[in-house]
Amino acid sequence: MAVRELSVGYVAKRCGVKVSTLHFYEQKGLIQSWRNAGNQRRYEADVLRRVSVIKAAQKLGISLQDIKLAFDTLPLSRTPTKQDWAKLSKSWQQQLEKRIQAMIKLKDSLDGCIGCGCLSMKTCPIYNPEDKLAVEGPGPVILDR
Repeated sequence: MAVRELSVGYVAKRCGVKVSTLHFYEQKGLIQSWRNAGNQRRYEADVLRRVSVIKAAQKLGISLQDIKLAFDTLPLSRTPTKQDWAKLSKSWQQQLEKRIQAMIKLKDSLDGCIGCGCLSMKTCPIYNPEDKLAVEGPGPVILDR
């Protein structure tokens, strides 16, 4: 079966990303290309699925580093299949669940004190005299409980 060669412009348009994004993904080792006789960057057709997986994972809040680590587990650096995507996404579920719980906690705490130590809210449910929360660490420590 002949390899379908795709230009960087075509891949960018088809995937809804900028050409510079494809260059960045390639620099990070997430996708691969080669140069043709005219020194133009070319991709195999399966790069379309790989970029789609990257975009889907990023929408879920998965870092490029975690995506790269997951892609590195695939044999011969191949593009994820449906079964691979199920395995990859399952490995990210725990991370996403923690993020969801943190966002729920943040949403429920937005109108009250978040333990920042500023002591400026007159109706603060936790006065925090003498910044006692400082021993728990920097930032909004109540949200991290």
